[in-house]
Amino acid sequence: METVLSGIRSTGHLHLGNYFGALRNYIKMQDEYNCFFFIADLHSLTTHPHPADFHAGVKTILCEYLASGLDPQKSAIFVQSDVPEVSELYVLLNMIAYKGELERTASFKEKVRKQEDNVNAGLLTYPVLMAADILIHRAHKVPVGKDQEQHLEMARVLARRFNNMYGTDVFPEPQAFNFGSDLVKVPGLDGSGKMGKSEGNGVYLIDDEKTIHKKVMKAVTDSGPTEPNSKMPDSIENIFTLLKIVSTPDTVAHFTEAYNNCSIRYGDLKKQLAADICKHTLPIRERIEEIYNDEAYLHNVAKRGRELARESASATLREVRAVVGFKSF
Repeated sequence: METVLSGIRSTGHLHLGNYFGALRNYIKMQDEYNCFFFIADLHSLTTHPHPADFHAGVKTILCEYLASGLDPQKSAIFVQSDVPEVSELYVLLNMIAYKGELERTASFKEKVRKQEDNVNAGLLTYPVLMAADILIHRAHKVPVGKDQEQHLEMARVLARRFNNMYGTDVFPEPQAFNFGSDLVKVPGLDGSGKMGKSEGNGVYLIDDEKTIHKKVMKAVTDSGPTEPNSKMPDSIENIFTLLKIVSTPDTVAHFTEAYNNCSIRYGDLKKQLAADICKHTLPIRERIEEIYNDEAYLHNVAKRGRELARESASATLREVRAVVGFKSF
């Protein structure tokens, strides 16, 4: 059975991009693949979260994973820092990763621009840690959005480089898993492109109905089309992209026709979008609230996930250490 791995940082909450980009598909995958889903708390350290918020962030993502439908009896759901083998492989892979190629990654350039007063080494080697997450479980497939394709390519490069350097085939080259269609990119509400935690332009699974309606009604629009069948500006196209994700085809067709004949009312469009988002997210929110205070359940989920992840990771690391040449005296 092929292995699939995916992780989400432990800062903030899961949003529609996370859910429709991959989470809803993970439920289907659990019976067909050997699945590892982790909470990337080590990655979150690149932004220096306060210790008081650190564990709370991990707990939040764990609850949202479970509320979205991940089954701890079918998959390994674990916390990244609970698996020390990841950190050791990260060190080893850093020895074959080169400064120039890391500086050229789009994510590093973006982070340098956004947090110029905190350009730490973790930001530079972020793709290496991501590669370690993937390769430690010898994952064959990794569900990623378009923005993560470059990081996945780095994992393939490092797997290939390690295998060639040491004359081994210990690491398979992981491939993007897009559920049989184009990789999904869920847009933000501000018209700037991708929905993301750091952008502040998302609708979160924990949001209540009032919050969702307020956010959607503030979405960027224009004064409306003045010519029939005119091209949509990016901000309006983003709203329609969201509509296609959460609404029925006849709803999308209705508003598309209204746009094309210049009769569209953006207020009605946004109200419909908000209502359809709520149909998807409010049942998840209710489940999150049920799970959050069940400490015994969360403990058992994390414990089982840790044991499964460490069993897989330690087997890989034993091989890697032997190939590199580590021996005990």
